[in-house]
Amino acid sequence: MMLLKEIGAELVAMFVGDARLAVCVLALIGGVGLLVHVAGVGALAAGAVLVLGCLAILLESVRRGAALYDRQ
Repeated sequence: MMLLKEIGAELVAMFVGDARLAVCVLALIGGVGLLVHVAGVGALAAGAVLVLGCLAILLESVRRGAALYDRQ
């Protein structure tokens, strides 16, 4: 039981560790979901937007982390 509790705590810590990254990814997923259901965007285009959006979010997060590291 303790193992499950520790695993759950680690998963929560990973998700909340970089709150800006988590919020951006959730916003991207929500936005693409709206595009699919409201605007009728195809699955292939939605997948491309998700991939490119996640890459952009990741690059921005790395850039922000590198800038923070350089200041120290």
